[in-house]
Amino acid sequence: MLSFLSSRNLIIFTVVAVAQGAAGYYVNARREYVPLTRPLSSLAQTLDDWTMVKEWAIEPEVQAVLKADDTLSRHYLRNGLPQGAGLFVAFFKTQRAGVAPHSPKNCLPGNGWVAEKSTIIPITVPGRTEPVEANYYVIQRGDNKSVVVYWYQSHGRTVADEYKAKFYVMADAIRLNRTDTALVRVTVAVGPGGLQAAEEGAFQFVRDSYGPLAQILPN
Repeated sequence: MLSFLSSRNLIIFTVVAVAQGAAGYYVNARREYVPLTRPLSSLAQTLDDWTMVKEWAIEPEVQAVLKADDTLSRHYLRNGLPQGAGLFVAFFKTQRAGVAPHSPKNCLPGNGWVAEKSTIIPITVPGRTEPVEANYYVIQRGDNKSVVVYWYQSHGRTVADEYKAKFYVMADAIRLNRTDTALVRVTVAVGPGGLQAAEEGAFQFVRDSYGPLAQILPN
């Protein structure tokens, strides 16, 4: 079974690499369309019942690795969820120069977090016909446990799977002559209410923040 999975992953990686090269050859002769954007900092500090209580600037050494064109890192509180919810967004105007979002599934282990559970889930949000396709993680480091929900968002489309996101980048480069994308991550620590309360808080924050954030990210 492991051999089969390894072979399957190798095939997927090879197909993506070849397709990326072909797409790059096709579109490099054209000047990429880079949409005008509003700064992520223009996101409202009040989102329904949530109120921003803290905002962080991305550290220079982190930004040097991330290479995002714009970032947002905030913490929001809401009655009934004392630990609140963390929101992180990284926006990339173009991915043609090899710059791309760093997957949280790779970054979290490097910071000492261990994934207890991981899956892909749909989250229904107001004003959107299709649910948001998101990664759902339960992570733990020592006595600390958190729920993490994240996805890649491009032109109103949400994608959880990294390989699927890469295919869409190539398709958009050819079809739309643009490769902009954003990584959106919501984190809620598991508090006194337990895992279920943290999960419900994370899902509700996604529902309350998706619409305002979608108005800022280029469509």
